[in-house]
Amino acid sequence: MARPQADIEAGRRLLLETIETMIQERGAIELSMTELATAAGMSPSNVYRFFESKEAVMEAVAEDWFADKIQVMEEVVASDGPAKEKMLSFFGRRFVLMKTRFDEDPDLFVNYCALGSQHLEVIRGYIDLGDHYLAMIVADAMDQGHFPGLSIDDTVSLINQMVQPYCNPDMLPQMGPRLSEEKLGTIIDAIFFGLKGSGKKQVGKSKPDMQLVS
Repeated sequence: MARPQADIEAGRRLLLETIETMIQERGAIELSMTELATAAGMSPSNVYRFFESKEAVMEAVAEDWFADKIQVMEEVVASDGPAKEKMLSFFGRRFVLMKTRFDEDPDLFVNYCALGSQHLEVIRGYIDLGDHYLAMIVADAMDQGHFPGLSIDDTVSLINQMVQPYCNPDMLPQMGPRLSEEKLGTIIDAIFFGLKGSGKKQVGKSKPDMQLVS
């Protein structure tokens, strides 16, 4: 007889909370299913009822970590309004979430980042999803006359480089005190004011040169 969905969700939640406790106590661990079972007070076979493999556990941890950020991105992309306001909200709201989580428990935050670095194959999908949503905002901006002479991919790449401190959790511990929503707003203004292709064609280059000021 299959477990009720509520029981499955409760078991998965217990295991995710157990992992967080283990990360708090031991750092970015390479946990085994046996260790997880012991910490959660379950038999190893019972753990496998909720997660079929360690990879599935890591995917669930990542899904839990990114859930609120994905919600923000989906809300922003679905909203109306000027593209510049949407882009500021796209990065600003996620920055606030990230900063709040860091301020609540800096050590746990750093340990989660280290765990993510150990499982980049899982994290990569969420990075790509963020680029996908950013590309949608960039496309809206281009329809409104911004970023002339650039492709969507070029624009997404340049914007990511410019706002890196506000969306890369690994940079927050070092740069956090120097980051603010006000400064991010100035960066977004600069992006919309001057980011465009130079229009120059150079031998051996398949992409247009980029510039940040007009």
